[in-house]
Amino acid sequence: MDNLSVPPACTQVLRDGQEGHRLWARMSPFCFADPARPATLRVPRCEAFNLERELTTLVESILRAGAKVRELVKVGFDVQTKSDRSPVTAVDHEVDRILHEMQEREFPLDGWLSEESPDNPVRLTSRRVWIVDPIDGTKALVNRIPEFCISVALIEQGIPVVAAILNPSTDELFTAVRGGGLFLNGTRITPSPAYDTTSTILVNGWEFRIGRWSTLAETTRCRPMHSIANALALVASGRIQAALTIEPLNEWDLAAGVLLVEESGGSVTDADGKPFVFNQPTPRFRGAIAAADKNLHATLQAHAGRAGSTSDREQAVP
Repeated sequence: MDNLSVPPACTQVLRDGQEGHRLWARMSPFCFADPARPATLRVPRCEAFNLERELTTLVESILRAGAKVRELVKVGFDVQTKSDRSPVTAVDHEVDRILHEMQEREFPLDGWLSEESPDNPVRLTSRRVWIVDPIDGTKALVNRIPEFCISVALIEQGIPVVAAILNPSTDELFTAVRGGGLFLNGTRITPSPAYDTTSTILVNGWEFRIGRWSTLAETTRCRPMHSIANALALVASGRIQAALTIEPLNEWDLAAGVLLVEESGGSVTDADGKPFVFNQPTPRFRGAIAAADKNLHATLQAHAGRAGSTSDREQAVP
C-alpha cells in the first residue's frame, strides 16, 4: 500500500447560531501507512541526560495519541474557528488531553505550554516545561493532506532536551534526546548533509503564494509547507534540505523540531540567526531557518534579511 494514499474529501457544512460557523468534517479515512515500526517500539537508551523515563513515557503517550487521531479521522470530527480565524478540531483537543494527562500524572512538577490549553504563568517558574502542539498543521488534517503531526518537547532551562514528532498518516515517529542523536521509529538515522540546486526547500505557504522567495526559487526548488514541525522533521531526516519562514511562529510550533535538527547535525535559528530559548513570557519568535548544513543556513539567512516581513513594512508606515 502506498504510504500517502489519500481518498477524496467528503465534508458537510453546518451552521449553529450560538457557536457560529462550524464544520463537521466527516472524512473518508486516511489510508494510513502499514506500521513501519514493530508492535513494541524499541526506545533508544539515553544515558547522556538520564532522560530514559521521560522519553519512554512520551513515546507511549504520543503513540496512544496517534491511535486516537486515526480513530477520529475514521468517524469524522468537529471543526471550529478560533478567534484568530485558524481552525481547531476535536482531534486537537483529544490529543491535548492525552498528553496533558501524561504530564500531570507522570511529571506533576513540570510546567505545561500547549497551543490548545490556557497558558498558566506558573510554567515560567518551572525548571522543566512540556511544550506541545497537539496537531501542527490542522488545515492539512482538515483537508486530508498527510503532512500534519503531533509535536512534543521537554524543555529544561530554556533548551529542548527530549523531543518527539509523530506523523499519524505515515506512522513515522522521530525522537531525540539531547546528545543522543536522531531516531526514526526507534532506529538511529544519520542524514546526509549534501546540498545542490535540485534539493527542496520548504517555505511558508503564504510567503510562497506572494512570491517572497522568488529570488531563491531561481536557484533551488521551493514548495509550500503545511506544518513547520513536520518540515523540521524532514530537514532532520535529510529528506529535504531546508525549511524557511520569516513569519511569526509560536514556541509549540518549533520546540520539538529544533532538537531533531540539532541532533541530526543541522543548523536551526530564528529568522535573525539567533538561537531559540524556550519558555518565554511571550512564546513567539520571528520565523525560523533550518538547514542541513551551516553554509546553506547562511545563504538562507541572507535571503531572509533581504526579504523583510510584511508586518515589519506595515509597522514602518506612518
